[in-house]
Amino acid sequence: MRIRPGRSAVVPQPPFSPLVARLPETVPFVGPEALARRSGIPLRARIGANESGFGPSPKVVAAVAAAAPQSWAYPDPENHDLRAALAAHLGIGMDEVVAGEGIDGLLGLAVRLFIAPGDAVITSLGAYPTFNYHVAGFGGVLHGVPYAGAHEDLSALADRARETGARMVYLANPDNPMGSHWPAEAVEAFITALPETCLLILDEAYGETAPAGTLPPIDTARPNLLRFRTFSKAYGLAGLRIGYAFGNSRLVGGFERIRNHFGLNRLGQVAALAALADHDHLGWAVGAIARARGRIADIARENGLAPLPSATNFVTIDCGGDGDYASLVLAELAQRGVFIRKPMAPGLDRHIRISAAPDSELDILAETLPQALRAAYGAG
Repeated sequence: MRIRPGRSAVVPQPPFSPLVARLPETVPFVGPEALARRSGIPLRARIGANESGFGPSPKVVAAVAAAAPQSWAYPDPENHDLRAALAAHLGIGMDEVVAGEGIDGLLGLAVRLFIAPGDAVITSLGAYPTFNYHVAGFGGVLHGVPYAGAHEDLSALADRARETGARMVYLANPDNPMGSHWPAEAVEAFITALPETCLLILDEAYGETAPAGTLPPIDTARPNLLRFRTFSKAYGLAGLRIGYAFGNSRLVGGFERIRNHFGLNRLGQVAALAALADHDHLGWAVGAIARARGRIADIARENGLAPLPSATNFVTIDCGGDGDYASLVLAELAQRGVFIRKPMAPGLDRHIRISAAPDSELDILAETLPQALRAAYGAG
């Protein structure tokens, strides 16, 4: 086709679906790699993504190395051995557990399974943004409930679910981004308070680092509860993307209608099996995380800041000002090669969040935090 001078050609293009056409291009979390590329500042301390810098079990590393030559072969699409091990670990049936590409991938599948365009979905205002991303992607209507201090407000969440006729509610216990937790009794009462037709998505990513009595007893007879756990935190396998969900066999069976059956790769399955079997390393890692939380809290107090109690692998710190001041602290740390994150919702945004890490990285935090605070105060 010839284009006449002064005219531009209108080239037909495949249209997006009406729903997708309305969505912005979004990455829920900007990674430290992207920040380093944009700024040109080398990363010195990676303490913002709630990974475990303490690393995986040496037995996991050995198992992955031994399995690497078999990477030419597709993974088991049924994830049979891993699901059998998880079922034994949880004391449930294999048909009551599904494995997938981290909690993030499983959340997307859960939303796709149960949420139609226009359905009401309840979450806390400032809670995990990747869940919100999936709800928007499938046309759900999000209703945000403000936190009550540092805790998700269970009563308000249940009330909002009843008021809206919600199809789904999201709760993280322990909580991200605040690090708080509810005892098991409060969570069980919350489940009971929800309408039976409303599915609770209970994110227990930080369950291994929580105090005893935080996680409710496992009861897969509940018809409206899906619980999600991961190998990304205490087990130190965030880079391999392995998570699992468990609950009523009818709910779990729904994943077989839509999941990516080759989504959980061969080395990931091997790593998860080895990690699940190494109880000693898990105990060591949980202890190391607790010690690192204590040191982060000490560093915060030494600089006049207030650390919040944490049941997770990070510590949320009140900077004592407003959200703009906390953002300045975040930016000043980034200028010094220290990657952390912060809550963004009103009421939470005066905080910053720092991941547990080995002493070598916390030494850098101890060096740079007072510098960042002075610079932020001078710029504020």
